[in-house]
Amino acid sequence: MFVESEKNVSKLKNFWVEFFADRRDGGHRSSDEEFIFMEAKEKLFHLDGGKTLLDFGCGAGELLVYYAPEYEQLVGVDFSESMLDEASKKIKERKYDNISLIQADDKTVWDKLECSFDRITAAGVIQFFTLQELDSFISNASNYLNKGGKIVLFDILDPRLYPLWKMGLFSQDADLWKILRKIGFEFKVMLSASLSNRPRDILGFAHNPYAVKKIADRYGFETIFVKSMYYEYKYHAIISRTSEAQKV
Repeated sequence: MFVESEKNVSKLKNFWVEFFADRRDGGHRSSDEEFIFMEAKEKLFHLDGGKTLLDFGCGAGELLVYYAPEYEQLVGVDFSESMLDEASKKIKERKYDNISLIQADDKTVWDKLECSFDRITAAGVIQFFTLQELDSFISNASNYLNKGGKIVLFDILDPRLYPLWKMGLFSQDADLWKILRKIGFEFKVMLSASLSNRPRDILGFAHNPYAVKKIADRYGFETIFVKSMYYEYKYHAIISRTSEAQKV
């Protein structure tokens, strides 16, 4: 059972919609093309084939254009017009004719799709969903997944590691004084957010992998979790039909 205050969730959603409305980059750790290329290679490894791909929350298309050579047809989806504008520029620059873009969110996208997919993916998106919204996303995605297909959710905030990262424990020059300063800074950020009715964490919710697995199980999927190579406080969820469900 999911328990969330509708009023609080609405405030969070409105904040994040406004925050991303005029953004023109996907918020990767580095905007350097070499880094994006390596990040895309890791994600392609976990996507593991397929001919058609839906990239939900494609943002400015940084990863989408690296996925393009590996797929016959791709659809990128984002609610932000400015993000899609940047994605369109990248697609035109690289002269890809196998990518379509759709402006939609997790509730409206499904009515705009004209086909099903071998792979449905989302990178750095799920942390902006409540568990109830994640449940709905996986349920809807399962209806647009081809036989043998996979839903691959990249870069989910790990509640076990994310607090340690925020404290600076993964920093190469971490020491006790810097960690204490970081803890104090994070406390002030959380207090300020609470007083101004903003999210306590701009990066969204940290979802326990067991909660993600429980949702996937409900729809007949099996889930494999993999630690992200490029974000030490994030993990990936590779969701596919169980062998029994595949036979149905």
